[in-house]
This record gives sequence, C-alpha cells and structure tokens, in this order.
Amino acid sequence: MHGGGAAGTAAAQHAGRLRWALALTATYMVAEVVGGLVTGSLALLADAAHMMTDGGGLALALLAIRFAEREATPQRTYGYLRMEVLSALTNAVVLLLLTVYILYEAYQRFQAPPEIRSGPMLVVAAIGLVVNLISMRLLAGGSAESLNVKGAYFEVLSDMLGSIGVIVASFLIMWKGWVLADPIIGAGIGLFIVPRTWTLLKQVTHILMEGTPPNVDLGTLERKLMEISGVTAVHDLHVWTVTSGFDAMSGHLVVADMSRGREALREARRMMQVDFGIDHVTVQIEDEAIRAEEAVLHV
Repeated sequence: MHGGGAAGTAAAQHAGRLRWALALTATYMVAEVVGGLVTGSLALLADAAHMMTDGGGLALALLAIRFAEREATPQRTYGYLRMEVLSALTNAVVLLLLTVYILYEAYQRFQAPPEIRSGPMLVVAAIGLVVNLISMRLLAGGSAESLNVKGAYFEVLSDMLGSIGVIVASFLIMWKGWVLADPIIGAGIGLFIVPRTWTLLKQVTHILMEGTPPNVDLGTLERKLMEISGVTAVHDLHVWTVTSGFDAMSGHLVVADMSRGREALREARRMMQVDFGIDHVTVQIEDEAIRAEEAVLHV
C-alpha cells in the first residue's frame, strides 16, 4: 500500500492560500449576487455565478486535501490521493454547464433587454476586480504544480476578466445608454472560460485514463532502460499519474545474468528519479526463461 498524507501532494502545499482565496471569494460572492439582483445586470450575475463556482472549486480542493490525509487501506492502496483529480473534474463540468446557462440567459435578454442601474453595477464590479486580483496573486504560484489549484486559478482569472467586462459594460450603459452591452459582456464572460476549462478537462481525463504524463517521453524512457548494463529487453512498461506531483512507473527488465539484477534495479530506480522525476518505481527483474514462462501464461 502507498500511504496517504496530504503533505506530499502539490495541492496540500498551497492549502493556506486556498483558504484565504476561498474566504475572499465567498465574502464577495454574496455582495455580487445582491448587486446583480439590485442592478438587473446579467454581466454582473454571470460574474457572480463564476464567483460561486470559484468558491465551490476552492472548497472541493480543500476537501480533496483533507481526504488525501487519510491513510491507505487494503481496499484503497493509494489512499484518497485521486480525490484531487475528481475535484478538478467536477470543477470543469460545472463550469461548462454554467456557461450554457449564461448563454441562454443572454439570448433571453437580447429579446427583451431589462432596465439596468449602471452606477451601482460599476461600483460592485470595481470591488470584484480588486478581490479577484488578490485571489490570483494568492493562487499563481501553485497553479503550475496542482490541477486543483490550476482549476481554481483559471476560475479566478476568468472572474477578473469578467469584472473588467462588467466595468466596460457599465460605462457603455452609463454614457451611451447601450443596454445590449450587458448581455453581450455576460455571454463573453461565459465563453471566455470554455477553452481553459476544456484543457483542464482533457488533463483530468488523461490522468483518469492513466495516460503517460506529458513530461515523460515513453520511447526515451524505454531507450534509457535498454542502455543499462546487462539489460537485454524491456516490456510491460507503464507510467501514469496518481495525482498532481505524484507520477508512478512499473516495468519488467530482462537481464542476461540474474546475478547482475540488483545493479540493474538500482540503476533503473536512480534513472527514473534523476532523469524523469519519478519516485514511485516498481521494477521486476527477470531472465529470458521467466519471460518465456510469462509469454505462455498470457497466451
């Protein structure tokens, strides 16, 4: 079994920043929802909806860290480390569904534009911009290390640009009386997050399908293993990601002389750690006779 322990995951290292970002997001979300209802602005409500999703995403990220602290069991040999990946998957799906709703609401407002109070709308959006910039600053460092933090960062980034869009819309309504700016900006906020969310969704799916990590070239890895002294063949080679910052590798090395197996194993482990950054390594050493027996069993 592989022990749990959130301290070893990339997300856990940024738990404090996630908590601060969640506190800021939740506090402002309430103000923005009220502001959107009072002003009648779809752009502001769309931004509020993203803020709500941010809060949910941050809460899920912290929940995943909490689950990851649990020790491994005979039924879950990796513990709950995959909770981070499932959390990121939930974030991506919710964001895509939210975008569909925003686009539908924008269509409705194109048909019948409501009255919008641009002054309060501008004030609420300006405060939101400040809050989003602070949250982005908190999450920027961890976004390159953890899928959960990355998902939260993208959501806050979309909100920041959304706040800018709401500010622009409020100025257009205030100075030009162009009320259609509100549903246009609202739809734009919804569409902006789609490419980034789609990228996150593909990354999460790749991990759940146990695909090879993008930073590992399997062909290069196999070639380097073949270069180990005494190794004659490599087979059943697998590299996958358990959670952000935790890659694993397993494989079989065929050696000409089993008495040299210990040296081959030691070199393979060193190579995985130094050249590919993989610490969790499982390597089976075998000779041609054992490989032939395996081939018969697999027929």
